[in-house]
Amino acid sequence: METKEMRAVYCDTLIELAQSDERIMVVEADLMRASGTMSFKQQFPDRGVDVGVAEANLVGVSAGLSAAGKIPFAATFGCFASRRAFDQFFLSANYAKLNVKLVGTDPGISAAFNGGTHMPFEDIGLMRMIPGLTIVEPSDPVSLKALLKACASHQGCTYMRLHRKAVAPIYQNDEMFALGKGKVLCDGSDVTLIALGAILVPEALKAKDELANMGIEAAVLDMHTVKPLDEELVLSYARKTGCIVTAENHQTAGGLGAAVANFLAKTHPTPMAMVGIQDEFGQVGTQGWLQQYYHLTAEEITRKALALVKSKKE
Repeated sequence: METKEMRAVYCDTLIELAQSDERIMVVEADLMRASGTMSFKQQFPDRGVDVGVAEANLVGVSAGLSAAGKIPFAATFGCFASRRAFDQFFLSANYAKLNVKLVGTDPGISAAFNGGTHMPFEDIGLMRMIPGLTIVEPSDPVSLKALLKACASHQGCTYMRLHRKAVAPIYQNDEMFALGKGKVLCDGSDVTLIALGAILVPEALKAKDELANMGIEAAVLDMHTVKPLDEELVLSYARKTGCIVTAENHQTAGGLGAAVANFLAKTHPTPMAMVGIQDEFGQVGTQGWLQQYYHLTAEEITRKALALVKSKKE
């Protein structure tokens, strides 16, 4: 299957949606080229709005469009979508019970050369605090297309973390997705790896292979929807394997790991380890170098899984 730029899949899917639903609109903050939505603007000139470098206004305009019956997909860098426009998204969109689809591009270390100022490690944590908000992060082009369509059909606000760069496919084209329902990529009985996004889901799959070479069976879950969390799936694998490693391109505080730990602490306390950013700021670097620096790797997932399995046996 073909490796595709995620932003190209984003635009192509929105064009497909817009062809059959005149309510679909694209709202940008002077980033149509970066987000890949110039083709949408060219095909639907009256339904592609550029508000300029004004992210709070991006959300405000989108809220107004939603109030008028439109379905706006508003995209900007994840740092601006979350930190800069948080109040507007909280009040004008979510508190008002509207239907704004906010998209934060270049999440976590994928911001790379834009550096620490543009590297959101905390956006999921912020967004999880908004009542009723649905939060998703696709891991490949197939899941992106399916989850975009699911977000468009969902009545209510959503926040999507969008990896813009080219990503190798994980899923077959006919794979089905539903908001709030994680995917079991492979089964296992010794440890569960719960991963999120285009960087860490592939790393979790690599870790599964490394563990298999050591005689350890690891289950791998793609928890593409952080909120609402697929609690039934998490609980079933916590009971089955007895230990869990979460992996995310985000601060472990407030992100996927925190969501899983919070749920299990109340229902089925389970030994856990978390791979993710450990209370640090971002910095400039290639994605590969940043993965190594912040330990967002298959090796780190494997190391923590081994420690949990050993502790469980002891």
